[in-house]
Amino acid sequence: MSPNTVASYGSDVELFLSETGVKPELVSADDIIGYLGRKDMSERSQARLLSALRSFFNFLILDKLREDNPCDKVAAPKLGRYIPSVLSVDEVLAILDSVDTTSWRGRRDRAILEVLYGCGLRVSEAASLHVADVFKDEGFLRVVGKGDKQRLVPIGVPALEALDAYLSERPFDSDFMFLNAHGKPLSRISIFNMIKAQAIAAGIHKEISPHTFRHSFATHLVEAGADLRAVQEMLGHESILTTEIYTHIDRATWQRSVLEHHPRK
Repeated sequence: MSPNTVASYGSDVELFLSETGVKPELVSADDIIGYLGRKDMSERSQARLLSALRSFFNFLILDKLREDNPCDKVAAPKLGRYIPSVLSVDEVLAILDSVDTTSWRGRRDRAILEVLYGCGLRVSEAASLHVADVFKDEGFLRVVGKGDKQRLVPIGVPALEALDAYLSERPFDSDFMFLNAHGKPLSRISIFNMIKAQAIAAGIHKEISPHTFRHSFATHLVEAGADLRAVQEMLGHESILTTEIYTHIDRATWQRSVLEHHPRK
């Protein structure tokens, strides 16, 4: 699993054990059901907690500390098909144009946004990007994704120009691409906060995050007719089923298409 998943699962398990006060070897299905009933958690959060606990108790079974997994007796919440929040092309452009690029940090922020939207990177992938990962002449980025798996992602002219503008003004020498005011690698949280601030500056009041740009990148490609397998490769999805969530289109387009082509229009 990715380091972020490991950290999230570990945090969920620690919080559960701390708040229930029950020893891991003695946790029952009723303890888990009672805990879920007390917590104000979304169905998706409940599903993540159950997944974390199931993995943990399977480990205890392998380690001969338990003979059963109490999660087997807990019904998982039924999750509907997840449709990610996306920005329109105009909203993406508004956020990009809202960045003040008169300073090197402004140019950095513009470059981050261009890379997130232009290449569909996860925020962790953008934060860990190195200068040597950009193959300008070939038009590719080398990305290290989940499980340290590398992939090549096409990068377009707008993102390359934004990176060049940023690097030409950056006051620090570092192998890492995106740096903070002290010359250290920019954190995922800093990128998240920057995007929230730029969305507000652009007058966009949706709940957005760095992942919203990844969702928007994929959705806009699919809507424009890009091959789903190519989008899968660019996103670094192991399964095409994960990529299929981006085959959704906005309701107005869907409605117009159906009405225009139905024989009883």
